[in-house]
Amino acid sequence: MTTVYFWTIVAYMVVLVGVGAWRGRSVENQEDFSVAGRTLSTFVLFGTMLATWIGTGSIFGNAGKTYESGVAAWMLPLGGLAGIVALSFLAAKARRSEAITVQDILETRYNAAARILGVITLVLTAVTIVSYQYRAAASVIDLALPNTFDFKTAVIIVAVFIIIYTALAGMFSVAYTDLVMGITMIIGILVTFPILWNKAGGYAGLAARLPADHMQFTGEFSWIQILGFLLPPGLLVLGDANMYQRFFSARNEGMARRATIWLLVGVAYMELMIIATAWVASALEWQGGALQRPSRVIAYVARDHLPIVLGALLMTTIMSVIVSTAISYLLVPATALVRDIYQRFINPQASEKQLVRLLRILVVVLGVIAYVISTYSEKFLEVALRAYTIYGTGVTPSLVAALTWRRATAAGALSSIISGVLVTLIWEFGGYGERTGVDPVIPAIAASVLALIVVSLLTPPPRREQIEPFFSAK
Repeated sequence: MTTVYFWTIVAYMVVLVGVGAWRGRSVENQEDFSVAGRTLSTFVLFGTMLATWIGTGSIFGNAGKTYESGVAAWMLPLGGLAGIVALSFLAAKARRSEAITVQDILETRYNAAARILGVITLVLTAVTIVSYQYRAAASVIDLALPNTFDFKTAVIIVAVFIIIYTALAGMFSVAYTDLVMGITMIIGILVTFPILWNKAGGYAGLAARLPADHMQFTGEFSWIQILGFLLPPGLLVLGDANMYQRFFSARNEGMARRATIWLLVGVAYMELMIIATAWVASALEWQGGALQRPSRVIAYVARDHLPIVLGALLMTTIMSVIVSTAISYLLVPATALVRDIYQRFINPQASEKQLVRLLRILVVVLGVIAYVISTYSEKFLEVALRAYTIYGTGVTPSLVAALTWRRATAAGALSSIISGVLVTLIWEFGGYGERTGVDPVIPAIAASVLALIVVSLLTPPPRREQIEPFFSAK
C-alpha cells in the first residue's frame, strides 16, 4: 500500500515540473530568472514566501524536538515570527531599492567588499540548507517506498529532481509552484490534524500515552537554551536573501509589505500546527520514548495511522515543504554569484543570454556541492541552526542597519560580517558550546552588533550618495 504514497508524490512532482516548464517559456533575461520580471502579486508573494520559510527545520527539526520535549516546543517558531514582524517594516524599503540581490543593497550602502563578503556568507549558508533538504526528501521516499532504494540512491534521485527543476525557469517557476505548494501545506495540515487528534483520544489520550513533562506548555528549557532556539531563525528571516529576493520580485512596494503581513499569519499557522501535529504523532508513535528517528514522527503517522488517501496527502505535504525550500535556497546563491561576482567584477558587458545560461550552470554546480555536503549529517535541527547562525549573525545586522541606521559605515559593516561568522565558527568548532552550554548564536550576534556600532561610530560617516537611495532627504 505504501506504493500509493510514492506514486502520489511522483504525480505531484510531475505536475510541478510541468508548471515550471510552462513558466520557463517566459524567461528572457536575468531579471526574469532571478526576480520574475518584478511581476508578482501579493497572493503569489505570500505563497512563495510561506513555502520558502516552512522547510525541513520545521517538518523534521521542530517535529523531532517536539518528540523529545513535548508541547513546550510551541516556543520554537517564536524567533522566526518576531523576525517576520520586524521584516514587515523593511519590505517596502527593500522593494523601493530596485535591487536584484541583497548584495546590491550592501554595496550601494557600503562598498564592494561588503558585497563580496555577503556573497561568501550567503553561499555557505544556502548550500548547507539545501544539503539537508536533500536528506529530508530522501527520507520521505524511504518511508513511502521502503526497501526499494538505499538511502544514498534516494538522496541522488531527490537532488537530481531539485537541480533540474530549479534550472528550468528560476523565480518564474519557483514563485508559482511555491504558491501551489503553500496551498498544499495549509490544506494537508488542516485536514489531517483533527483526524490524528481523534485517533490519539484527544487531550486525555495524549496525557495517558505521554510522560507528564510532555504535557507542560512551559517545559524545562533554560533561558540560554531558549535563546539558542529562537535567535538563529529570527536573525535569518530578518536578513534572509530569499525573502528579499521575493520583495524585489513584487510589482510594487505596497504588495511587498502586504505579503509580509500575510506571511506572519501563514507562518504562525503552519509552524504551530506542525508542532501540534508532531505532539499528537508522538503519542501515537511513543514506543517508550525510544523512536529510532524522532525527526520522522509526522511521516510515520502519515504512513501508519491515517487512511491511505489522507496519508498520501500528508506525505505529499511533507515533500512540498522540503522541495520548495530546497529550490529557493538553490536559486538564491546562484543568482548572487552571477549578479554579484561575475557580472559585477568579471564580465559587466555579459549579454542577458549569457547570464541566464550561467545561472543555470551554477544551479547545477551548487546543487552537486550541496549533495556532497548532504552525506555528512542528518541532524536536521542542529544543522539548520548552525546555518541560520552563520548568516543571521554575519549579514543580518549590516543589512538591517543599511536600511534603518544612517550612521552605519562600510568599516562597521565589514567588521560586523567578519565578527559574526568567525565567532560562530570558532565557538562551534572550538568546542566552547559544549563546555559552556551557550549556543554560538549568543556570542556571535553580540560580537557582530558590537562591531557594527563601535566601528561605525569610530569611522567617518557615510557619504550622501550612500544614504540617499535608502533614506528620504532631510
